[in-house]
Amino acid sequence: MGKTLAEKIMSEKAKKDVYAGEIVVAEVDEIALQDGTAPLAIRQLKEIGIFRAVKKAHFFIDHAAPSPRRELSNDQKFIYEFAKEYGADFNPPGEGIIHQVMVEKYVKPGMLVVGADSHTCTYGALGAFATGMGSTDIAVAMALGKNWFRVPESFRVVFDGKMEKGVFAKDLVLYFIGKIGADGADYKSLEFHGSTVEKMSVEERLTIANMAIECGAKAGIFESDSKTKEFLAELGREKDFRELRADEDANYEKEIFIDSSEVPPVVAVPHDVDKVVPVDKVVGTPVNQVFLGTCTNGRLSDLEIASRLLKGRKVKEGVRFIVAPASRRIYLKAIERGIITTLVEAGGIVLPPGCGACVGIHQGIPADGEVCISTQNRNFKGRMGNPNAFIYLASPATAVVSAIKGEIADPREFL
Repeated sequence: MGKTLAEKIMSEKAKKDVYAGEIVVAEVDEIALQDGTAPLAIRQLKEIGIFRAVKKAHFFIDHAAPSPRRELSNDQKFIYEFAKEYGADFNPPGEGIIHQVMVEKYVKPGMLVVGADSHTCTYGALGAFATGMGSTDIAVAMALGKNWFRVPESFRVVFDGKMEKGVFAKDLVLYFIGKIGADGADYKSLEFHGSTVEKMSVEERLTIANMAIECGAKAGIFESDSKTKEFLAELGREKDFRELRADEDANYEKEIFIDSSEVPPVVAVPHDVDKVVPVDKVVGTPVNQVFLGTCTNGRLSDLEIASRLLKGRKVKEGVRFIVAPASRRIYLKAIERGIITTLVEAGGIVLPPGCGACVGIHQGIPADGEVCISTQNRNFKGRMGNPNAFIYLASPATAVVSAIKGEIADPREFL
């Protein structure tokens, strides 16, 4: 019987043929932790007292980078000292967001990766099975180099057709989540296929894989193909490429077909990711803050879109336009290409590479009653640090034209 991508990867890591629904113990290739969750995992690991696979771990300071409070500073010091003591990889403030740096440096097609962060699913864009776990499970992975998993059933999600002007990968994934609901894929593996997907860059695929968790999925996986190879080659990692495809006779629990040509620019309105509407339903809503960045849309292509739209234009008076590149590499490339100059000249505020305003710890907490339109992945009440504010989710293009007009706008007016 043929296998899905999830079944193929799990079979390799469990060293036997496995299928959806089975419980397996599987070897983990890489482990990722960030400053919000790592301290608990480290303390749990010290209680276990086994440190066999700590060198598989990668620690990142990205959620509060640099730290705004002494409590967080102490946690970050604790993480650094542990990583140095046990020889684990440590990424300091300014290196970038955990998920972006992991795909730039470490993740390969066919890997099984676990992370102490729900958006670990991002790495599926490279053809890896990647999933978030609780800090205790991550401690077990660092102790033993393996963990138990239930092999998930898979949904085959097919995006076919050409995206219309003003529509981007973020619109497609928001539209999809709106269609199936926030719990529509609980503990499933989403496999993305179709003519739209085949033409997508890896950066676009990363946006879609990143948001798989927003409809409850365990993982979101793309086949590794020529686009994957090009992406790895640009990073000097072509040797890490392997082609990985699902079998033609693989068994899927469900197949979902979406005509990409019929998807308009969309927005997720407060306070749920699956409350998705066409942008024209909310055009004219005044905005106080626009945030471009995060592990969803802080990549070079996202900053390039913003630069093109803002060239010769200014951010509307009274609007804070905050930009956070997803990694140091992206930041440097954006400087080199003049993108950062354009964004700053237009009125943008550029933060260090990291999560920035997304998690509501520092650098961009909105005031009571304010509206923020953001390229992040969540708009839950209080997500950006103030439960009395309102977060709308959108593509970089929709967010940036809203910064120009001072109200939610349709990117098709500008493109």
